[in-house]
Amino acid sequence: MRVLVTGGAGFIGSHVVDTLIKAGHQVSIVDSLWELGGGSMDNVHPQARFYRMDIRDAALDQVFEREQPEVVCHLAAQHSVKISTDMPSYDAQVNIVGLINLLECCTRAATLKIVFSSSGATYGTVEQMPITEDTCQRPESPYGITKLASEQYLRFWKGMHGLDFASLRYGNVYGPRQDPTGEAGVIAIFAHSFLMNEPVRIDWDGEQQKDYVYVEDVARSNLLALTGGGGEAFCIASGLGASVNALYRRLAELTGNEVEVIRAPKRPGDIYLTHFDCRKAREELGWEAEVDLDEGLRLTVDYFRAKLGL
Repeated sequence: MRVLVTGGAGFIGSHVVDTLIKAGHQVSIVDSLWELGGGSMDNVHPQARFYRMDIRDAALDQVFEREQPEVVCHLAAQHSVKISTDMPSYDAQVNIVGLINLLECCTRAATLKIVFSSSGATYGTVEQMPITEDTCQRPESPYGITKLASEQYLRFWKGMHGLDFASLRYGNVYGPRQDPTGEAGVIAIFAHSFLMNEPVRIDWDGEQQKDYVYVEDVARSNLLALTGGGGEAFCIASGLGASVNALYRRLAELTGNEVEVIRAPKRPGDIYLTHFDCRKAREELGWEAEVDLDEGLRLTVDYFRAKLGL
């Protein structure tokens, strides 16, 4: 199958590309390599055709004309909650206007389906755990708002133009290739800091829990959604919550180091408790998380240790 991966040089996107190519698909990549986005040529698979381009560019049409993708895995995004609160107009430009440009290209090229990387941030604070696909979505950040709006655009486009979709609502994705210098990705930030013997910042009281899902499990959900889950949304997560304090303790064990903790207040848009029920993904996509948190943390630490030459 011909698959275009937007954001395919980024943290999650590059793993999606690797998984698709391993499964025998023909893959092309569009990525702007935005300095705050985590995209890097080091992540680009040598068998994928690469286009350096912003998804808002008019020239995206030319990529579609050349590649004629049957499916698009759409991961290109402004992905930071903090940047979205600081720069909501930019967030909307990339995540909404960029999506519309992509959808118009799909229509003209007769693309069959979009596999969309949505987010658990679309839910905000919920009244009952675990979160399911039917849980009311009340996002508390511009980032979450644009992801929710994107899901609605996909539903509209399917009804108006027949473009199929599957929306994958990720938990907190972590693993190799995640940028440890940004605000996103506490596990990458902590792993890097522990190995470099640098202090870590813990916001709030540290007992806030998120549902951490390993990046290769997320990539596999994209592969399965190429042919499954049409017109549906799926929670993609481990199903378990882990606190920031627990992550600190486990990473201290793995690295044999305890670093200074700098306490900080709650960040705008941060959620205190999140974990998901992924039964629908298991039943309809045949997907479930296979890498548990202990193994995923070990693999992530090993990656950063090798990258740092330690």
